[in-house]
Amino acid sequence: MPKMKTHSSLKDRFKITGTGKVKRFKANKNHLLYGKSGRRKRVLSSQPIASKGDVKRLRQGLAQLR
Repeated sequence: MPKMKTHSSLKDRFKITGTGKVKRFKANKNHLLYGKSGRRKRVLSSQPIASKGDVKRLRQGLAQLR
């Protein structure tokens, strides 16, 4: 049976940590940043852990990155 391919868009949007958790990026951090405070931009830079309901599907799509 052939290997599962990594989903190309998921590869750019999520990261798998060393312990197997899936980190995601926050929206609203790409453009129109001049109207946002420094604190807001700093908070948007953090990478929270993806919700438990999504993790199983994300791990399948990110099969080769584990």
